[in-house]
Amino acid sequence: MTALLLAVGLLVGLGIGHGVWTSNVNQSALGQSPGANSGGTGSSGGTGGSGSSGNATNPFSGGSAFGSGTGGSNPPLSGVAARAANSLVDIDTQLSYQQAAAAGTGIVLTSNGFVLTNNHVIEGETSMHAVDIANGKTYQADVVGYDRTQDVAVIKLVGASGLAVASIGNSATVQVGDSVIGLGNAGGIGGTPSSAPGQVTALGQSISAQDAGNGTTEKLSNLIQTNAAIQPGDSGGALVNSSGQVIGMDTAASTGFSFQTQGNEGFAIPINEAISIAKQIRAGQASANVHIGATAFLGVEVSTSSAASPTSGAVVAGVIANGTAAAAGIVANDVITSLNGSTVTSPASLTNLISQLHPGDKVSLGWTTAAGQSEIATVTLASGPPQ
Repeated sequence: MTALLLAVGLLVGLGIGHGVWTSNVNQSALGQSPGANSGGTGSSGGTGGSGSSGNATNPFSGGSAFGSGTGGSNPPLSGVAARAANSLVDIDTQLSYQQAAAAGTGIVLTSNGFVLTNNHVIEGETSMHAVDIANGKTYQADVVGYDRTQDVAVIKLVGASGLAVASIGNSATVQVGDSVIGLGNAGGIGGTPSSAPGQVTALGQSISAQDAGNGTTEKLSNLIQTNAAIQPGDSGGALVNSSGQVIGMDTAASTGFSFQTQGNEGFAIPINEAISIAKQIRAGQASANVHIGATAFLGVEVSTSSAASPTSGAVVAGVIANGTAAAAGIVANDVITSLNGSTVTSPASLTNLISQLHPGDKVSLGWTTAAGQSEIATVTLASGPPQ
């Protein structure tokens, strides 16, 4: 993918460890309305993928790479794993602007449906639902807020009550050599969570995650490293100790978003850090890193190639029909150069600038046309997918 949609910055095509199924639809259909695209007919180990309709291809399909058993199902869990799994949800998202569907996992924090997950699990979603493992019910899920720098998000299951709540441990007491189990929706097959036993192999680890779509690199720090086989779809799931307490939130590499590390390491965000951010989000306390509520949407497709323009900025590859940028007169090959007086040097810098804003905000947008003429206009940001 050489270009990405920009919704409060870049709408990333594939996140760390959530399975994405790309629909066989013309990618130039930028004006398609959110929710019009569903998909996912395949899944690992057999049938039963994410989504209920549409023509989609699961890049993780075939063999038993993401779970054991046949027919796209995992074997029953018992003991500690079974108890911990009851406090998880399978998360399925539609990524309509990317013509795709995705799957991940979440950890239930409250009986009325506040759920912890990774930011990249909800990134780009235009509609989302979650299936509670304990009661089997499906709920519409809304984004409460997120911190993309720490890869943490909180969602709310609409109308939920009486949910089984996760037993939260203390990640400060975790030691190298501790036995752990990684639980999640590996391969996006749904149903009984996958169970990946292992040990903690290192603490305080830092990794760089490279996104093949937008070319950006993000550093995640202070992670728990494990040899448990955490896989795409597990992200947002639970890393639990021998007592069934959640001591980390699973984070896995997937197609399009790779870790710059050696070997097959698995990583988890320490639960103490994740819970701290989740409390801030639930309290509605926005910050330089924490975004609360709906995400602003500019409605442009931006090139990720540094060679696309001789000048710095975000090169426009296309615009969303009837969107904010289109209404301002921005067209393909224009270069966005400023936002509210701040210089835009790249697509990533545009992401950072807009991430502090919300739908309905009026901003001053500057750009240079393909002919070299400088333009500026005041635009009102729309509402779009989380970034």
